[in-house]
Amino acid sequence: MTFDLDHHGDAEVGAGLVDLAVNVRHQAMPSWLADPIAASLGRLSAYPDARAATAAVAARHRRDPAEVLLTAGAAQAFVLLAQALRGARRPVVVHPQFTEPEAALINAGHRVDRVLLRAEEGFRLDPALVPEESDLVFVGNPTNPTSVLHPAADVAKLARPGRVLVVDEAFADTTYLPGRDGEPESLAGETALPGLVVLRSLTKTWGLAGLRIGYLLGSADLVRRIKPAQPLWAVSTPALAAATACASPVAVAAEREIAAEMARERAHLVDRLRHVPSVTIAGEPASAFVTIHLPHADQIRLELRERGYAVRRGDTFPGLGGDWLRIAVRDTATTDGFVQTLTDVIEERP
Repeated sequence: MTFDLDHHGDAEVGAGLVDLAVNVRHQAMPSWLADPIAASLGRLSAYPDARAATAAVAARHRRDPAEVLLTAGAAQAFVLLAQALRGARRPVVVHPQFTEPEAALINAGHRVDRVLLRAEEGFRLDPALVPEESDLVFVGNPTNPTSVLHPAADVAKLARPGRVLVVDEAFADTTYLPGRDGEPESLAGETALPGLVVLRSLTKTWGLAGLRIGYLLGSADLVRRIKPAQPLWAVSTPALAAATACASPVAVAAEREIAAEMARERAHLVDRLRHVPSVTIAGEPASAFVTIHLPHADQIRLELRERGYAVRRGDTFPGLGGDWLRIAVRDTATTDGFVQTLTDVIEERP
C-alpha cells in the first residue's frame, strides 16, 4: 500500500472550518514570549547568533551546550539526521507515527524498513519488534498520530552501541500525569544511553508553527556529526528569541499548567467519543490529539467538512488506513459541538 508521506494536517484546514486537524494550541501568546520575539525584530540586520539560546535550552534539560542543536522546527532535524547518517545500513521507522522521518530518509537515498505497532495491542511499543541489526531507529513518544505515551524504560531498551536511536518528543510538553513532576517518560535529560537523539518542538504548545523552532539533543559527538548537514544561520533571530524564552523557568511552569488543563480537556473528548456509535479510540491517548477508528471514516471526514469541521485523515499513516481519523484536543465547548456533529453524521448515514 502506498502512503502520502508528505500530507500533513495543515492541508485539511480551510476557510470557515473549525480546525481539529492541526495539533497546535490556539491561544494568545503570553507577554514573556511575545515581547522578546517582537524585540528581536530590531536586530534583523545582524546574522543570527544561536549561542545564548543554545545555552538556555541546555540549562533547561541539564545538559552541556555541546549536546544541543537548534533547528528550524523539529522537522528540519529529521532531514539533518537523514543526510548526516547516510552510512546507516538498515534504518527503521516505528509506525504509525509522524511521516516526516521516513520521507526524509527516502529523500536522502535510504531504504527504509517499517515496524508496525498493532491497534489490538493499543499501539504500544514492543522493543522486540525492532530488528537487532537496525543501526538507525526512529520512534515517537508520545506518538503522533496515536497519542500513545510509551514507558521511557521500553524506549530505552532500543538503545545500544552502534545504533542511533531517534526519539521524536515533539509533543512531550503536552503530556501530564497527576503526581509526577516534569514531563512523564521523557528522555530529554538522559545522557547515559548510547546513540540516543531526542528531538523537541516549541511550535505546538506555544503556537509557533509559523516561526519554525525546535532542537535536537544528543551526545556532543553525535551533534558534531549532524551539524555540518545544517545550512548556515538556519534558525532565525526571532526563533532564537523564542527558544530562549521557552526554556525559562516561567515557561516551563506555564507549560506544566497547560499540560494539566489539556489532560482535562482530553479526558472530556475521550469520554464524549466513547459514547459515539461505531467509534473506537486508539490506545490510551496522552497528548494533544486523539485517534479513532470509524467505519467509512474517509467519507465521514468529507461530510464533517461540509458541516464546518476539519479533522486529520488517517490513510496517510503507515499502519492505519481510511477508517481512521485524528482529532485535536480543544476546549470542551468546541469538543461538544464537534462530537454532536459527528454523531449526527454517523446516525444519518444510510
